[in-house]
Amino acid sequence: MCGICGYYLFNKEISTKNILEMNKAIQHRGPDDEGFWLLNQDKGKSFSGIDSTKKIKETFPILDNEKSHLALGFRRLSIVDLSENGHQPMTSTDENVIITFNGEIYNFKEIRIELEHFNYHFKSSSDTEVIVKAYEHWGNSMFEKLDGMFSICIVDLNQKKIIFGRDRMGLKPLFYSKNDDGLVWASEIKSLLKNEFVQPEINWNGVYTNFLFQTTLAPETCFKDIFSLEAGCLMILDLENHSIKEEKFWTLNSKINSEITEEQAVIKIDELLSKSVSEQLYADVPVTSMMSGGIDSTLITSKAKPFKNDVNAFTIQYKFAEDEVKNASLVAEKLEIKHHIKTVSDDEVLADLKENIQHFEEPYSSLEVLMNAAEFAQKSGFKVVLSGNGADELFAGYGHTLKLKKWFLLKNFNFVRNFILTKNPFSEKVKNYFSQDFMFDFFRQSQVGMKPLEAENIFKSDIFKTLNTDLTRFHLSETKNYQGYFEYDMKYSLSSHHVFRDDLSAMKYGVEFRYPYLSNELIDFVSTLPEKFRFNGIQNKPLLRKVAGNYLPKEVLNMPKKGFSFPLNYFIKNNERVQSFITENLESLKKRNFFNAEIIDQWKNGQTEVYDSVKIWQLVTFELWYQKYF
Repeated sequence: MCGICGYYLFNKEISTKNILEMNKAIQHRGPDDEGFWLLNQDKGKSFSGIDSTKKIKETFPILDNEKSHLALGFRRLSIVDLSENGHQPMTSTDENVIITFNGEIYNFKEIRIELEHFNYHFKSSSDTEVIVKAYEHWGNSMFEKLDGMFSICIVDLNQKKIIFGRDRMGLKPLFYSKNDDGLVWASEIKSLLKNEFVQPEINWNGVYTNFLFQTTLAPETCFKDIFSLEAGCLMILDLENHSIKEEKFWTLNSKINSEITEEQAVIKIDELLSKSVSEQLYADVPVTSMMSGGIDSTLITSKAKPFKNDVNAFTIQYKFAEDEVKNASLVAEKLEIKHHIKTVSDDEVLADLKENIQHFEEPYSSLEVLMNAAEFAQKSGFKVVLSGNGADELFAGYGHTLKLKKWFLLKNFNFVRNFILTKNPFSEKVKNYFSQDFMFDFFRQSQVGMKPLEAENIFKSDIFKTLNTDLTRFHLSETKNYQGYFEYDMKYSLSSHHVFRDDLSAMKYGVEFRYPYLSNELIDFVSTLPEKFRFNGIQNKPLLRKVAGNYLPKEVLNMPKKGFSFPLNYFIKNNERVQSFITENLESLKKRNFFNAEIIDQWKNGQTEVYDSVKIWQLVTFELWYQKYF
């Protein structure tokens, strides 16, 4: 788990001060080591940095102020093969293939054995070296074989190409900026902005989708000309003609297996989840499990115990989460494992509030308690944390999903919106509901961000006129059943939102989150199961509950669904410090003349429902984002 960055300028060389500053901006992602590689006059050379290990500094010269048109930077968080053999950028034996890699490949041992049969030899026990040799043997088709989380940059001097790849679910981020001068890339946008050819400018279309979906829909970001490489995609840069092309190496399987029985499905899911947990427990550093007290994370912990008898778990406790802590403790007691409970006080959450919000590179609609989890894991000596994230998307876990059948029925009456002429809040709420023409709209409604009419009202008219409010470019297959919603959940709720937040939260403290529910085999299997097994419109996660019934006490199985998030509305209503914080930032925002001040005041003073706090917080975090990056 690491951070990567780099640039390729088409027609000029620039000072390596750029790559040094880009790498420094993501120091938090890899505090254990750093490295650089430059290409000058068709000859590559490796360098160390100020934060490189002693042995690396003895091996490579320290990078100083040189000039280069192609540079790679790397920050290392040592998880597998802690020796310098895992140092990056890593080169092939002939030094014509150079890689920087952020992530973990869980099936790298299997791939290594396969390569050894082709007479490849290895000098390390790292997954990075396996990727290098796998690329040498299979080329770009290698990406299809990787089971894990990754963003990879490969410079191939033989083919005169740079290949970028991102894992199937987008668990590891990769951002890039392209213009007439060249291509710049990094694990985080804050690194891109340290390059002299990248200047921050607002992408209002990205801000618009962010307000509607609580996140900016990939490949867009809130920065103009900065993009997110989409999950399951490759981007290939030709070093000779400077052309860039993108291609998918994986798509979600939608071919349904109608022959399988529900009993067989439960047995297979149990088996695949066990395999995934066992693979993801592998590390040369301490591993723990994060339990919220719900089915997803407690099941992961239960499955981990047979493979790692000394596994332990921790739970973050905050206001109104007492039942979850109680259930997590119950499971820990049943498993006879060590269980840490970290109570997060109000003061702890608010202590670094501005800094934590600004660490995210776009506006946000909540307070991110996962930062507290990552900080606790780090201070407790854990670098790797197993997470239950992904189960809700994979197994129909969100409460809104249960309204799908009702929506299919009521959308036949969407014409009534044309007869709603009044402007009061109730009328607008009804009109919004009967404006959900596509599955995409139903999914948008579930994200509890701003409604389209609210977003239209909040923007100044001169800005709103520039927006592309036709979002059909983000539509997926739009099937008229649960499968369509499943696609949106996996691509936008998971890939664009949750794991993106997880990565920024965890890596701020040099911690790696792993996701056993998101293994290749498990996703491929579940996505082909009949809808009647996965979704019944009555109970969330019906199939996973059948698996969990063999492991978890009834108190956990019967607990209502609760998201792992902070009670934002409570703090906005009751905490004077938060209220002052909001007032201060909204007053600053109003002066920028981006949004209608009258509507801002109306929203701030007219909060009647729980989710009214979300749109207020989106505006506050926009202001903080703007302060930080502009």
